[in-house]
Amino acid sequence: MQKRFAEYMVYNEGKTTGREAAIAAGYSKDRANQEASELQNPRLSPLVVKYIGELREENQKKYAIDFERHIAELAKIRDKAIGRGSFSAAVNAEVNRGKAAGLYVEQKIIKTGKLEDMSEKELEAKMAQIIEDYAPILNAKPIEEIKAELKSLPNKKGKEQTSLKKVASTPTQATSSTHSVVEKQSTPETPKSSPL
Repeated sequence: MQKRFAEYMVYNEGKTTGREAAIAAGYSKDRANQEASELQNPRLSPLVVKYIGELREENQKKYAIDFERHIAELAKIRDKAIGRGSFSAAVNAEVNRGKAAGLYVEQKIIKTGKLEDMSEKELEAKMAQIIEDYAPILNAKPIEEIKAELKSLPNKKGKEQTSLKKVASTPTQATSSTHSVVEKQSTPETPKSSPL
């Protein structure tokens, strides 16, 4: 029963629990958890643990990937794909054979660094590149230029021009212009008197 437990554990590894392996090996359901624990404990069952280790090692060798086996398997996949007319799968298999053989070189360059590690010229070049890349987004005017534009706007008759602070704090709609916001805000509404 110990041998069956060890084999069931290894050949169904990742698919079963110790309890399930103990039950499948013939242990009673009432003691399955206890037996599984004891059989996997090297102090209580050293021979079973050793046998489980040997089976795992044998299993890993059986499914191990080495260069010759990998290339041969990819060649089989390619040949089957060509036989079925699946040329895309055949090409993928052949490309993977080439990669495994080292015929293709994939380069990934990941640079990391800090601004402190850059020289002054590198920093200036980086900043110029960022400004150039984000120019459409950064096409904002300085505040002094906006103030000058507001002062140069013509005043309507009898209308008082509001300050920049008042305009900036006023919520605007996307379709209204700054000038119309100034007009709307500075124009007091007077109630119309109705004739009696």
